[in-house]
Amino acid sequence: MNDRLRLVLLSFVMLFVELALIRWTGSNVLYLSYFSNFVLLGSFLGIGIGFLRARKPHDLFPFAPVALAALIAFIRFFPVDVTRTGNDLIFFGGLQTHGPPRELVLAVIFLAVAAAMAFIGEGVGRQFVKFEPLEAYFLDLVGSVLGIVAFSVLSFLRTPPLAWGIVAAVALAVLAWPRLSWVQVVPLVLVVAVLGVESFQSGTSWSPYYKITAKKNSIGTLSIDVNGVPHQAHIQAKDNPLYNAVYQRVPRLPLNRVLIIGAGGGNDVSAALAHGAKYVDAVEIDPRLYDLGKSHHPDHPYQNPRVHIHIDDGRAYLSRTHNKYDLIILALPDSITLVAGQSSLRLESYLFTKEALASARDHLKPGGAFTMYNYYRQAWLRDRFANTLQQVYKHQPCVDQIGPETAGALTVLVASRDPQTISCDTTWHPSGSIAKPATDDHPFPYLRSNTLPGFYLSTILLILLASLVLVRGVSGPLRPMTNYADLFFMGAAFLLLETKNVVQFALLFGTTWFVNALVFAGVLLSVLVAVIVSRRVRFKNPSRLYAVLLASLIVAWLVPQHALLDLALVPRFLAAIVIAFFPIFTANLVFTQRFRDVGEAGTAFGANLLGSMVGGLIEYSALVIGYRALLWVVAVLYGLAFLFGRKYLRPSSGSAPAATAAGVAAPVGS
Repeated sequence: MNDRLRLVLLSFVMLFVELALIRWTGSNVLYLSYFSNFVLLGSFLGIGIGFLRARKPHDLFPFAPVALAALIAFIRFFPVDVTRTGNDLIFFGGLQTHGPPRELVLAVIFLAVAAAMAFIGEGVGRQFVKFEPLEAYFLDLVGSVLGIVAFSVLSFLRTPPLAWGIVAAVALAVLAWPRLSWVQVVPLVLVVAVLGVESFQSGTSWSPYYKITAKKNSIGTLSIDVNGVPHQAHIQAKDNPLYNAVYQRVPRLPLNRVLIIGAGGGNDVSAALAHGAKYVDAVEIDPRLYDLGKSHHPDHPYQNPRVHIHIDDGRAYLSRTHNKYDLIILALPDSITLVAGQSSLRLESYLFTKEALASARDHLKPGGAFTMYNYYRQAWLRDRFANTLQQVYKHQPCVDQIGPETAGALTVLVASRDPQTISCDTTWHPSGSIAKPATDDHPFPYLRSNTLPGFYLSTILLILLASLVLVRGVSGPLRPMTNYADLFFMGAAFLLLETKNVVQFALLFGTTWFVNALVFAGVLLSVLVAVIVSRRVRFKNPSRLYAVLLASLIVAWLVPQHALLDLALVPRFLAAIVIAFFPIFTANLVFTQRFRDVGEAGTAFGANLLGSMVGGLIEYSALVIGYRALLWVVAVLYGLAFLFGRKYLRPSSGSAPAATAAGVAAPVGS
């Protein structure tokens, strides 16, 4: 295998394994679904260490299969239930959990992922330094694109982890050839075997979001767990008084057209049909949960010709449809996963913002009603949603509580454009201080206040301390990296910029896995365009690129999100591309102009990756300041890159040789 093809394949493996670990660890470690960016951060740390070791005499890459097998075996055979404590941040899931503290578990998994990715990263780093910096980046970009495409295709096909393991194992075996030995073969066989056993467990299937386990319950229907957490059960409408409460509140409402967001296995759809709904639009984001409902729900609601299914994100559906409804139901849409591995946004976060509930109101017919219900766990969360409805509908919502408070009672909230529509026994009154409504800029409905929870802070400090010790202990003195401090800050800034775009596109086009894949592909294409430019042009005064970058960030900050949401789909898409990807393009021009002349490509790239890890930790500041303000943090970080890299920004003349190759300015795995 020639050197160029080898670097492409190595980069493919690195990104593919990273994406697979984010999906797989979240499906096997309770609540890691809510902290999947810790896997991303561990990957950045490990890859960065691997690059810093690229010129060490002893090559550790041949042991990458051993490290990967050890990680998978640890998680698979030593499952962890993480203790849930505190009331300021709610995790929907099992009500009885046990195990070691979250901080310890997340730190251990972070270090285990970092160790596994360090071995793979070292293989990439050793190949990386054989080329001129920009050529190495170009080859890395090709491999990264292939990795994203491959994993996206497997997600589309809903393949189980066995397929992911086979792809990774075959690629690692090819890279080890012709020196393939038992050191690689045995752990690779173990990886495939462990994932194969899991993939073929009875009742287990995989969607693009979850590991789904379905089994018969005591009443003869299906109970469904996702990522190890009880999530749904199929119940006949006649045996399901919980979901019928809303219809008692709107007895005179004609149900000519009903919208159900979070249709799931079909319970809410079945209840709507039982109460005479003539036309039901059922929106469900997970295709596998819909399939199970269609084939196993005892009432067979999805076979009814009055029901029309939409596999889509609920907020995205509201932004695209022009239909008006008599009743809109937000039906227990709590997910057990994050939108992407590098943000704190959950699949349903944008359904509970003040702007989302206003959008639902605008889709009601005159006199139409809106209802949302769930087991809200805490009184403050119920009060937050009730207060949001009051602000949107200008009247206190009707509230029904079914079951004792201590058991996590089901709470039903009903509001209407015409309060006379509702036959209400009890209106909402706050039980204490009211948490402000979640907004599109701060879409964290389960976070009581705009603060950084204590366990986040303690875990971040542990990660920073462990990272410092590992980088110093494994890679030696930190002094060589100080020459690339500007690249470190560029890595931190770029990770935040990328995260901001993932979150913005989730709002504009839906929190689906497909939208996320398109965003990541768009980021890489923006990088590729910047690389092509840098192959042909050497900017005489690269400092001016910083001015253009700052201007693009200001424009992105000035354009409010609601202005884009008000646009039709095509102009919204075009505007979002320009606003989101022009800063990325400019940032990568800054990076490539600097990186092309570095003396130690491996060390420089390692510094950039470690900066990306720090950027991932800074992303948690969005819990306090919101996502829009992250643009100012990005501007500050690029300002620091400018200050530390001033000596490399002296005006030059001439252009780059036409034959000079170029490469990705984005951190590997971003």
